[in-house]
Amino acid sequence: MKKVTIFSILIAALVLQGCGRHKVERIDNKEIIDLSGRWNDSDSRLTAEAMVDQILSHHWIPEHHRANNGERPVVVVGLIYNKSHEHINAETFIKDVERAFLNTAKVRLVQAGDKREELRRERAGQQEFASMETAKKWGKEIGADYMLNGDINSIVDTHKKEKIHYYQVNLELSNLETNEVVWIGDHKIRKYIKN
Repeated sequence: MKKVTIFSILIAALVLQGCGRHKVERIDNKEIIDLSGRWNDSDSRLTAEAMVDQILSHHWIPEHHRANNGERPVVVVGLIYNKSHEHINAETFIKDVERAFLNTAKVRLVQAGDKREELRRERAGQQEFASMETAKKWGKEIGADYMLNGDINSIVDTHKKEKIHYYQVNLELSNLETNEVVWIGDHKIRKYIKN
């Protein structure tokens, strides 16, 4: 019985000692740390910024300005599918793209999907419950000129203790009225991992 008690105390002491080593520290969001070699927050942010730079430096913007009296184009970010080998939260990437667009002030951005429907439900509720002076009117939404869609793809090459994770993000911008594709671009990331 004494051996079991001493053994239990030793195990408990080791477990408590191990718990004491856990350390968490805050780091700058812009600092790039790649622990696993998988897609991470830095990949999402940097890819979004690079792709928005590509989009906004293409000839479709001056063409839009000429055809629309210098008005900024209105963009909606549609679906971006994760077709990679790992779980990637595409919504995080979509938000990074939207943020990058807004930070440039070169386009106007409208809500898509569920968020747009939530706004419409709120507007419908206001028609019944808000005062006539403050209720927001129907038919005042800004229609998007262009929609951005795309996908995130990956390839993994492995040999013994070495791996290469390759990611390719493909995006397409289409004119919503004509269905014309006005821009196609991609961004590639390769990560070498050695265990």
